[in-house]
Amino acid sequence: MRGRSHDLTVFLQNAGLTGWDDLDVAESLHRVARGRAGGVETLNARKGRRSGGGHDVEAVLDELYTTPPSDFVARRETLAAAAKTAGRVDDARRIHAARRPTLAAWAANLLLRSQPEESRQFLELGQALREAYHALDTGGLKDLSAQRRRVVSALSRQAAQLARDAGHQLSQPVQQDLEATLRAVLADPDAADQWTGGRLVNALTPPSEFRPGTAPATERPSTRSRPAPPPPARASKDELAERRRARQEQLARAKGAAEAAEQRLRKEHARQADVDAELQRAGERTEQARRRMSAIEEQMQQAREEFQQAENEQQEAEEHSRSAAAALAQAEREAHETEQHVRRVTARTT
Repeated sequence: MRGRSHDLTVFLQNAGLTGWDDLDVAESLHRVARGRAGGVETLNARKGRRSGGGHDVEAVLDELYTTPPSDFVARRETLAAAAKTAGRVDDARRIHAARRPTLAAWAANLLLRSQPEESRQFLELGQALREAYHALDTGGLKDLSAQRRRVVSALSRQAAQLARDAGHQLSQPVQQDLEATLRAVLADPDAADQWTGGRLVNALTPPSEFRPGTAPATERPSTRSRPAPPPPARASKDELAERRRARQEQLARAKGAAEAAEQRLRKEHARQADVDAELQRAGERTEQARRRMSAIEEQMQQAREEFQQAENEQQEAEEHSRSAAAALAQAEREAHETEQHVRRVTARTT
């Protein structure tokens, strides 16, 4: 339990919630562990069910639901045809019946498969938060909601980056559906169970309030407004005071973590603005270079045409020169013959 609570603490701190420590997380996980026997299946349990023979239709379906929606149908038909050719008719029927997921559902499936450790920690965080939700006062509920938003935002950004790496930029509406799905996983054990399957078809809708799930009824009140159950009779007043003090310290740390997260968010926005400005400048420089290249290409084309014309004119001049030389030679021969004829005639007359 200590090691798992430390892993979950690191996950929270990476998401910007630096106010949580191992003892805070361990207390929530301890409550969850006591009621987990009939609860949501873990990722490892599901993997164990799918570690069968060489032709595992479950593994094929897992791979299919991480295929981008634009390629889903073609990939599904290819896998179904391969199963049918191999004589696995039932598997082919199951693969062919698979429904194409929405872009938000695909991104959530991709997150689960690509980040199994963080997904496991996210599921455990949801179980812990669902149990802690009913033991907090109004101020604690407010801080818990803020923490939940920051964790969801951090994980949704990871999913969006995975989608971009796979060649798909998530639009704002799709990003909102993805965040709604992650909020549902945190708040609702049924939604967490659906996401754990890794084959969401549509985005999930978060409930209006946290649903504790399978924890023993004696460990949570029936409504949010009720106070936490009284401690055992053996607990002293000092223990109650210590718990209240620890809770106040936890809330103070959470507020500090929220402020630190907001500062980091502002820095990220400023850094993003700088990157966008540099990208715009690079685009302008590229456009200027393209225009210069276009002008140079036009000049080169004009020079090629002028060169070709000069070559043609040179060839014509050379032909005229050869014709003139031939005519001159002919005229010289005729003049020479005439001169010889005149000499012969003159010689006979004398």
